[in-house]
Amino acid sequence: MPAKKKSTSSSSSSKAKQQDDQLSASSSTQDLVGSCSGITTPGSPTLEGNFAGPPTKVADSSYLQGSDPEISGDGTDVIKSDGYLEDHRAYFGQRFAHFKRWVRDIELNEGGIDKFSRGYENFGLHVTNEGVRYREWAPGAREASLVGDFNGWDIGANPLTRNEYGVWETVVPNTASGEVAIAHGSHIKVTFVTDKGERVYRLPAWSRYVTQDLNKSPIYESVFYNPAHKYEFKHKRLVPPADLRIYEAHVGISSPEARVATFKEFTQNVLPMISDLGYNAVQLMAVMEHAYYASFGYQVTSFFAPSSRYGEPDDLRELVDTAHSLGIVVFLDVVHSHACNNVEDGLNQFDGTDHCYFHEGGRGRHELWNSRLFNYGHHEVTRFLLSNLRYWIEEFGFDGFRFDGVTSMMYKHHGIAYGFSGHYNEYFGGNTDEEAVVYLMLANYMCHKLYPGFVTIAEDVSGMPAMCRSVQEGGVGFDYRLTMSVPDMWIKLLKESKDEDWSMDHIAHQLTNRRYQERAITYCESHDQALVGDKTLAFWMMDKEMYTNMSDHTDLTPVIERGMALHKMIRLVTCGLGGEGYLTFEGNEFGHPEWLDFPREGNGSSFHYARRQFNLVKDEMLRYKYLYRFDKAMMHLEQQHKWLSAHDQWVTLKHEGDKVLAFERGGLVWVFNFHPTNSYTDYRVGAGWAGKYMVALSTDDHEFLGQGRINHSTEHFSTPMEWNGRPNYIQVYLPARTAVVLRHSE
Repeated sequence: MPAKKKSTSSSSSSKAKQQDDQLSASSSTQDLVGSCSGITTPGSPTLEGNFAGPPTKVADSSYLQGSDPEISGDGTDVIKSDGYLEDHRAYFGQRFAHFKRWVRDIELNEGGIDKFSRGYENFGLHVTNEGVRYREWAPGAREASLVGDFNGWDIGANPLTRNEYGVWETVVPNTASGEVAIAHGSHIKVTFVTDKGERVYRLPAWSRYVTQDLNKSPIYESVFYNPAHKYEFKHKRLVPPADLRIYEAHVGISSPEARVATFKEFTQNVLPMISDLGYNAVQLMAVMEHAYYASFGYQVTSFFAPSSRYGEPDDLRELVDTAHSLGIVVFLDVVHSHACNNVEDGLNQFDGTDHCYFHEGGRGRHELWNSRLFNYGHHEVTRFLLSNLRYWIEEFGFDGFRFDGVTSMMYKHHGIAYGFSGHYNEYFGGNTDEEAVVYLMLANYMCHKLYPGFVTIAEDVSGMPAMCRSVQEGGVGFDYRLTMSVPDMWIKLLKESKDEDWSMDHIAHQLTNRRYQERAITYCESHDQALVGDKTLAFWMMDKEMYTNMSDHTDLTPVIERGMALHKMIRLVTCGLGGEGYLTFEGNEFGHPEWLDFPREGNGSSFHYARRQFNLVKDEMLRYKYLYRFDKAMMHLEQQHKWLSAHDQWVTLKHEGDKVLAFERGGLVWVFNFHPTNSYTDYRVGAGWAGKYMVALSTDDHEFLGQGRINHSTEHFSTPMEWNGRPNYIQVYLPARTAVVLRHSE
């Protein structure tokens, strides 16, 4: 199967339009027809109501008044800052009532969301004083046994007993000498007799370590992980800073060698580089165990198991702990939008039924991704997913989550071939999957309530309003959304427009088009743009010359000179103007020369493109080092001035003829001359502060492969005359294809 592309809209250009228009609104009213009714399966707890009918629509009914005063409202506070939501007040009240009903039922039946989300402490395999206890939810099974190396795979040796809720349990007693009867590293499975009388073998759903031996079979095996000495954390979890500079990374490709890299290698080799560059967050992709390497981690089979391709679970703990020692927070890419279709080593048909963990029939299948879709309205499925989040926080120390495929979750059409126009009825009408949205609200509520400062990021192409407003206000509760239209804009410009035709107004609009009071993580390119089938920005601009003219001993051709100049400018303007956080995908910061393609049948199972050539930066003969130096300078300047978390942002100039874009942010004046040939002397730029300005950063410096035309010692004094809508102006020298950032010197 091909690697899953996470954008589900019909085309790249339509994604750009979706967010280009996302602030447009509807003035019409549409009654909501979504229902949060759920399927009551055998073995599910009998909760009050059990979501067997439409949600309570009276948001302030006594039943919905939970013990948490933070959610005592009616979920319509988000309307106060977006009047276009008024037509959908009934929807927000209904959705919030649905959410509060969940919280209240969890309080009544589980003792609160803290206890409820600790399912990983009760389900799966656990070493106790009496022996190894094993619990599993499989309501559709008639019989169950735990089998493995420890009992010679004897189905009669360790049978499980079932309770009224479909939870099976057994204890494997310690040996006569008091030793754990199941040896560390031994293989283990659960076997069920289904309702149809068929015997099936499954990996425990809560497996914490699974391995694959391709010499024997592509099927994963569950391994009992109980090392004699578990890794002990030396550093506490960190609270992510307000100015996030995120380094998105895939452990397996994080080596110049054509093989799968390891957690330990990432810890030793990549983390120091991330720290040197000045990023304060690393976002780890493809960590949850997935059957197919080329899926980039998006066909998860074992949700509680770090991928054994990269090493043991303790190696991941060491990675996170080491990052914390460097002041780097660690985010995990969470795939709760769907699950692998595999049966023998996945969750599909776990207990022999089609509806265990997933919706039954077509609603439970994502036809484009060939995967299963969770039943977010079911009590035990919600326990499993919320506990999964708690597990990665408690057991590995993650500081935040990036939720993948949120668009697919929130809409019944999953975003497939659907172009969002920005009309509000598209977000809050019958197409919305309320159960999935409420699950996301529960997840965000739990993470932020139990871990103050915890960060959640939504990968959503639809631009749903209130996505990044707090749950207490009636929002979905994410801290940030990804600005998925921005990389589309840059690729579209490079593919379809001449440099002299670039619109400064369009660039500024796309970079500033963010919903009021909702924060965004911006980027020029992520792993999406690196995957085969697309091109990185460096490749779009320099193409084959990256193989022939990236040495300092070769001529600086017009193609390379243009590519290097625009690579720096695109990154700087995106980071400076585009959002409240910034992200890069590993290798792209220095213009990695090749795309990303995992070993698969179509390329002869080659690892040649499934690697990052960090060695190119270290080779002083090559020009990649210049882009690395610039990215480092940009990150360290942000670390000093913290414009990503600044509240001031003022676009002062968008001159289409001169191709000049200027703005103020973070106490800095930013000026970009995108013109391919024209340079300007004494160019007037508006400035908000009177006094002296000095150059803080220039893309034209020799150390960044520029021509060195900007003198850093030049003092720029303001003139008290209104210009570009600002009370002062300064005059600067703007060479062609150059950006200059100036700091105000008191």
